[in-house]
Amino acid sequence: MPSRLHFREDDFLRCRFAVSPLWETQEVARTLKRPDRHGYHAPWLRRVRTAADALDLGGLWLLMPRRGHSPDWLCPPPAGPAVGFEDEIAVVRSADPESAREDTARSLADTPGALDSPRGRAWLADPARMIGELADTLERIWHTLVEPDWPRLRALLEADVAFHSRRLAEVGLGGLLPEINHRCGWHAGTLTVDSGEHERHLGGQGLVLMPSVFSWPDVVTGFDPPWQPTVVYPARGIAALWSEPAEHTPDALVRLLGRGRATVLAALTDPAGTTALAHRLDLAPSSVSAHLTTLRDAGLLVARRYGHQVLYERTPLGMALASGGGGGNGGEGRRG
Repeated sequence: MPSRLHFREDDFLRCRFAVSPLWETQEVARTLKRPDRHGYHAPWLRRVRTAADALDLGGLWLLMPRRGHSPDWLCPPPAGPAVGFEDEIAVVRSADPESAREDTARSLADTPGALDSPRGRAWLADPARMIGELADTLERIWHTLVEPDWPRLRALLEADVAFHSRRLAEVGLGGLLPEINHRCGWHAGTLTVDSGEHERHLGGQGLVLMPSVFSWPDVVTGFDPPWQPTVVYPARGIAALWSEPAEHTPDALVRLLGRGRATVLAALTDPAGTTALAHRLDLAPSSVSAHLTTLRDAGLLVARRYGHQVLYERTPLGMALASGGGGGNGGEGRRG
């Protein structure tokens, strides 16, 4: 049975996108637990394996059943479109112990043996201690595994939001939701998500749409009141996230634009900001910024502001040059 989220008229006015570093942090732990999620993230997993093995994730894994409930208090939907990890972890630490106990007991019951495990019994006996221990674990995961790569992750997530925001303006919410992921369907004011079994009337709260890197390949919903109704979906561009820059930029492009500008144009397979490109290409941000400005002025890129940064993407002419083609679409189509 799919999940169903029922909209009323005022819900359409309260839909928004968000990016959550806390969500990515807890999903890293889930990815480490589940080999079926490794896929695109295999290069990253090889790089961080030693650091990940030094973390004690056993307690967190008790609350991550393969099928069933994960505690909402442990990773609530973000309050704003681009909150910081420190703000989000503060919300976790302020969770009401009795509500967290009830939510946690439900999750432990979905993991065989967890409810009667020594750790599970200790947490239910002292939920305030449980909150502190799990928040500490999330902080260690953030600082060790996520924060070093956050500029790259954030750039990909914000590029997804920029893309889907434009699509929302073009096709409306009913047209956008099925595009976000093939598991999503829309009919007569109801969003269906092929992900678990959950039903909720939004009741004027609207919906948060949240792209995620580490939730791949899953679409996640099921947040219960009082939490904001939310759908988490795999972000666009994950396949190229951990790939290194191409070793060889096409010679014709280099002759036309020069080595630096050609390299930057070729690297913009998905929208990105100056900092993310500089990190990816191992170039000085000032050099990348200068190349981006020149490419934009030449009509090969467009720049759009999202939040605190400007994202650049190729125009049809830029796509054609980068791919070596002559057509207006440059061999690249829209991906939902």
